[in-house]
Amino acid sequence: MEKLFTRIANWVAHITGLPLTFAGCCLIVIVWAVSGPFFGFSDTWQLVINTGTTIITFLMVFLIQNTQNRDGAAIQAKLDELIRVSEGHNHFIGIEHLTESEVEEIRDKCERAAKRHDQRHDEKIATMAAKKVVAQKRPSKKNAA
Repeated sequence: MEKLFTRIANWVAHITGLPLTFAGCCLIVIVWAVSGPFFGFSDTWQLVINTGTTIITFLMVFLIQNTQNRDGAAIQAKLDELIRVSEGHNHFIGIEHLTESEVEEIRDKCERAAKRHDQRHDEKIATMAAKKVVAQKRPSKKNAA
């Protein structure tokens, strides 16, 4: 049942994301709007579009959420594997299960560490540039002789 639902959810997500589907929906709304005068803009005429859009929206919320959950879990698994096989810190694996404030703490620590790294890198570049300038200003031994 789960595989069937996954296949259907993927198919519906794919189909509903196509430009042709959007154009078809726009056409339905235009046909509905144009048919208004023929039905006297009745309550039933309005109920048709309201009911149709409500049902479709209700079902699409669940399909989209299912697709998002699977995509998010797949991306997380890929990132976890990259962390595991790299020089990254393994304690980052599984942080998606932490609370929002715990994740924010980790992000703050990472940002501070990145800034420290950038500052050290900038200092190294500045030192190398200064040494190069000093070396260029020194007279060469050939000119001094």
